[in-house]
Amino acid sequence: MTLPFATVALDPGPTRTAECLLPAVGSSVRGARALVRRELSRWGTAELVDDCSVIVSELVSNVIRHAGTAFALRLCTNGVWVYGEIFDTGEGVPCQREPDLDSTDGRGLLIVGSLSDDWGVVRSLRGGKIVWFILGTGFGNRPLAPRPHAVIG
Repeated sequence: MTLPFATVALDPGPTRTAECLLPAVGSSVRGARALVRRELSRWGTAELVDDCSVIVSELVSNVIRHAGTAFALRLCTNGVWVYGEIFDTGEGVPCQREPDLDSTDGRGLLIVGSLSDDWGVVRSLRGGKIVWFILGTGFGNRPLAPRPHAVIG
């Protein structure tokens, strides 16, 4: 199965990749965090585990809550930075909003933005969307962010 992820020019390119498909159920948040912890520790990027785990938790929670569809998670690294993508077939696109001071939710994308070096959303030519993020680039070469025309179909 070919996963509909963005094709991203990364410099230097990733040397390790991990992917998984997960259902839109609450326990998938835990499964996605476990993948982050296991792979980043194995890759020697353990200093990014905590931030990456929070980012992935927020994005996976959004998929479960708003798209309600199975989703794919991909993590890549060159040993310095970590790039992640979450693909789902939902039509809605996440947008960052100002949280209501009395609200207990609505801050997820603010958290993603504060912990990542960069993040964004691109539409997949197969339908759905890809939410991507990158962190750890302060220690090496900054990869290029995906562009909508770079999405594979």
